Amino acid sequence: MQNDVLNILFTSSGRRVSLIQAFKELYVAYNMRGKIVTADLKNTAPTAFFSDYHYLVPKVTDKSYLQALIHICNTEDIHIIIPLIDTELLFLAENKRFFEEMGVKVLVSGKELVELASDKTQTYQFFMKNQITTPKVFVDEELTDEDLPFPLLIKPLDGSSSQGVTKIKSKKELEFFKEYIPNAMVQEYISGEEYTVDVMVDFEGNIKTIVPRLRIETRAGEVSKGVTKKDEMIIKAAEKVIQSLPEPVGCITLQCFKKPNGEIVFIEINPRFGGGIPLSIEAGAKFPLWTIQMSRGERFLEQDFSWREDLTMLRYDHAVFTEKM
Repeated sequence: MQNDVLNILFTSSGRRVSLIQAFKELYVAYNMRGKIVTADLKNTAPTAFFSDYHYLVPKVTDKSYLQALIHICNTEDIHIIIPLIDTELLFLAENKRFFEEMGVKVLVSGKELVELASDKTQTYQFFMKNQITTPKVFVDEELTDEDLPFPLLIKPLDGSSSQGVTKIKSKKELEFFKEYIPNAMVQEYISGEEYTVDVMVDFEGNIKTIVPRLRIETRAGEVSKGVTKKDEMIIKAAEKVIQSLPEPVGCITLQCFKKPNGEIVFIEINPRFGGGIPLSIEAGAKFPLWTIQMSRGERFLEQDFSWREDLTMLRYDHAVFTEKM
């Protein structure tokens, strides 16, 4: 590996310092040559102080965004683009072939998967079609029923990071939040242990590993305390989900509940590195290494479940101090 130069661009890098550091540590461990480049809307993104080079770019909705990425790829001789937020996944999925013609791999799933993951209604329909247990979604006609099984859950159809997700306890609250949250979905409320499941998939859909992480505590929709669990029921259920998905690529993050009766209920699909991925990496799941291997054409013919169980992550804030901006 050390003979080839490999330059990686992380887009919308923001606060994902731990992930950037994991890739940089991989370069050192394997004596690899190359650059870790980040891009973000702001020069105050913490990752800017940990990458080799940082670029300011416009919003993904800006017409000049594509040209901005092309400029970075040409200037820094980028080999892989790794997106880190939901809002740019569709853009990169639609332009994946264009970048490949430039010689740049994009670690993003197919357009169909990105679209169904970004729309909660499509996610629900996918789960139902493939007989994957998921919370019931209530249509508007059912919401007038006097015997609604409260509590319920309401959330935006296109939301992420748990933004706008609200537990509804009464008819009065339902009426208020239906007006307050635009384009909302109302669904069955599920109780039990909540898990995030990190899955690594190559460009042909082969699974390398599956890491369930029990969410002990969350903050702003992102896990702040978690622990790895080798739960065979969750692993098998997650494998079924991945095998049913159209063109899964790279790290696919699934959200599910394990109910007190042992039933596994899936609620979300996020086709990117999740915020809690540092726990899986620290446990021994080699996501950075596998990313590089698959980008170089390697297939995952053998699975790897050698990661450690019961490793707990307790996250806390850390600061960057600088006099130069």
